[in-house]
Amino acid sequence: MLKINDINVYYGAIHAIKGISLEVKEGEIITLIGANGAGKSTILKTISGLLRSKTGDILFNNKSLHSMAAQDIVRSGICHIPEGRRIFANMSVLENLELGCFLQKDKAAIKKNMEHVFEKFPRLKERISQSAGTLSGGEQQMLAIGRGMMSRPKLMLLDEPSMGLAPLLVKEIFSIIKEINEAGTTILLVEQNANMALSIANYAYVLETGKIVLKGPTAELAESEDLKKAYLGG
Repeated sequence: MLKINDINVYYGAIHAIKGISLEVKEGEIITLIGANGAGKSTILKTISGLLRSKTGDILFNNKSLHSMAAQDIVRSGICHIPEGRRIFANMSVLENLELGCFLQKDKAAIKKNMEHVFEKFPRLKERISQSAGTLSGGEQQMLAIGRGMMSRPKLMLLDEPSMGLAPLLVKEIFSIIKEINEAGTTILLVEQNANMALSIANYAYVLETGKIVLKGPTAELAESEDLKKAYLGG
């Protein structure tokens, strides 16, 4: 579904992503794990068109995203749920969700998408008229994911969904991510909580300073002594 071939991404003179290649197969959850500054979020931003690679290419369903405008990347079936949620705090829950389907003109489809979001996140329905900035951290994360769901994406890019959340809420969010995947959405997940990421993903890539240093099925990587020492508290 998604193929990244030898991309190099720079922030000015800083070489942030160094010749990375990876693949996301349809129907799977793929996770990128690594410390802060490893390049995980940069990869997601490059896929969604917020950054551009100097070399290589990114293919989504065999179409190059390299020179495609960000809104056209969304139109192709990719949504990006950024680190820190980035909800519109002064707008209502409903208005935030409506912004997630700005490309959709079919009112019946929009209504169906909204019902689908409320089925997954009933708390959002209870707070539909509330200002998004007054929601709890967990509810704001639900809203960010719900807003992404409104476009009915084929591929969801999820950046640090557990950030700042209590352990019980982290479990709830990850359970919902798993349900979204099982309903047909492929997911590329960036997450510092390596244990949680490995528990739901099919395959993982471990990044250090812009390079992939380990990769493999999550069941195998969870047994890796190097990974246990670095990320799993082993």
